[in-house]
Amino acid sequence: MKNTVQFKLPVERLSQFRRFIKKFHPEAIPWPGSVFYNKISQTSIFQQNYKELAKDITGYCDTGRILDVGTGPGWLLIHLHRSSPLLRLYGIDASSSMVEKALKNILEQRLSGEIDVEVGSADQIPYDDNFFDCVVSTGSLHHWKDPVAAINEIYRVLKPDQYALLYDIASDTPRSVLDEAGRSFGRMRVFLLWIHAFMEPFYSQEQFSLLPSDTLFIHGSAEFVGVMYCLVLQKQLVA
Repeated sequence: MKNTVQFKLPVERLSQFRRFIKKFHPEAIPWPGSVFYNKISQTSIFQQNYKELAKDITGYCDTGRILDVGTGPGWLLIHLHRSSPLLRLYGIDASSSMVEKALKNILEQRLSGEIDVEVGSADQIPYDDNFFDCVVSTGSLHHWKDPVAAINEIYRVLKPDQYALLYDIASDTPRSVLDEAGRSFGRMRVFLLWIHAFMEPFYSQEQFSLLPSDTLFIHGSAEFVGVMYCLVLQKQLVA
C-alpha cells in the first residue's frame, strides 16, 4: 500500500466548528431526510460515483462476502453486484427508513436474492467475527459518533489479511481533484458538493488518514478515488 502511516492523531483534532456540527449531526438519517437522499442518489453524479467506487472495491475483492456499513439507499451494493455477480453482498444502516428505501431499490432491480440489508449501527455490527472478505463504507464515516468503536467493529467482522475501504469526502479536497470532477460532472454540481463538505463534519485529509489511532488496525494508506478520499486498512494475520 502507498503512503503508509502510523496512526497517532485523536478525533479531537477536528476544529471546534466541526466538532460542534458533529455533536448535533445525526448518525442515522431520519425520515424525511431519507426520502430526499434516496432521490438525489439516483442522479447521474451519484450513480457515476457508485459505479467508480464499485470498480475500485472489486479491485480488492471480487468474490466472497462484502459488507457495506451505512449503505443508505443501497446503490453501491447494486453496482457491486453488476461489477461482480459472484459477490455475496450485505448492507447495514442505522436508519430504518433508509433501509426501507434500500430494500425497495434492490427489489426493483430484481436483486433481493443477492443482497441482504438490515438495520444496524457501525459500532454494533450484527455479524460474527471474521465473517467478511471486505468491509466498505461510503460517505458514512463522518456520521459515526464513536469512530474508534466502529473501526474496531469493522476489524472484528473482517477476515484476517483482508481489507476495509472507508470512503468519504475530505473537507480540504485539493483543487486539482475538484477540477477533474468538474470536467466529469459539471462545475455547478462540484460547487454544491464543496458547499456540502463545508457544512458537514467531514475530516481533513490528515485527520481522516490518522483517525484510527486507537484502533486494532496497524497500518493504512489514503488516496483519492475520484472525488472521494479512501482510507485503506488491512487486517493483519495473527502470528
